Amino acid sequence: MAGIKEEFTEVFREHIHRQGSEELLEWLGQKDFFTAPASTKYHCACEGGLAMHSLNVYRVLRERYFEEGDSEESFAICGLLHDVCKAQFYKVSSRNVKNEETGQWERKPFYMIEDAFPYGHGEKSVYLIERFLRLKPAEAVAIRWHMGGFDEAARGGSFAISHAYEKYPLAVKLHLADLEATYLREQGTSQAR
Repeated sequence: MAGIKEEFTEVFREHIHRQGSEELLEWLGQKDFFTAPASTKYHCACEGGLAMHSLNVYRVLRERYFEEGDSEESFAICGLLHDVCKAQFYKVSSRNVKNEETGQWERKPFYMIEDAFPYGHGEKSVYLIERFLRLKPAEAVAIRWHMGGFDEAARGGSFAISHAYEKYPLAVKLHLADLEATYLREQGTSQAR
């Protein structure tokens, strides 16, 4: 997945210049960010899927939602880093699956979740990013609420997401870009289904 890592790094360095950005990029390289999947079986469930998904979200965000006055750096931070929480989140395991052609049972690899730091989804990404660089309020809110109605707090009845979307257009834009990348652009990217 050298191509994905190189492309991610190029976009990152072109647009993100905030203090601590190089340390964050180095940390991503030390973790499994560039080899991890983006999901267990839904979209980009393949080696390098997380970096691939992050680039796709950035591209959709930039192509469809960038307006005059928006920040290139904020769009890059949000698009590329919204799912940093998925680094060191998945583990490869195996299970027995019956081969329909031969009738024989075969061991097949699959991704499972092994969350060493169960801190939530968007909030975990914000926490991890801010260990290296300071986020602007709009960036932090956008990353925190990028899951939209799939977020556990929103599913539990919290109205904070509604207030976040009213106050920070970047949060709405990131959520929409994540949806489009996941459900439209990344069809057929899962090797696990």
